[in-house]
Amino acid sequence: QVHLVESGGGLVQPGGSLKLSCAASGFTFNSYGMRWHRQAPGKERELVAGISSRGSVTSYADSVKGRFTISRDNAKNTAYLQMNSLKPEDTAVYYCNARQLADDFWGQGTQVTVSS
Repeated sequence: QVHLVESGGGLVQPGGSLKLSCAASGFTFNSYGMRWHRQAPGKERELVAGISSRGSVTSYADSVKGRFTISRDNAKNTAYLQMNSLKPEDTAVYYCNARQLADDFWGQGTQVTVSS
């Protein structure tokens, strides 16, 4: 059975940092591209960052470019999102997503709140 479990969310002050983790099981992790999405209250879910199956290619939304870094450790079946210089507008539920062809797996999300 496929599982994606996010962790690492919480409350942080503006300018602070958090590192999210996404632990995967039940599928061949190193064959899937991984993405992080977020959804703020009253807004549509948006793609934040993506990484290829081997980790050689990454992409970012303009709103997080230069502040967030996506990575993965295929030996640990885990994807990460390092978030620096956090802003109040980064407040959202963050979801990890594994995708390959017709497969599209999602985690349950982790809350990130940026507030003083």
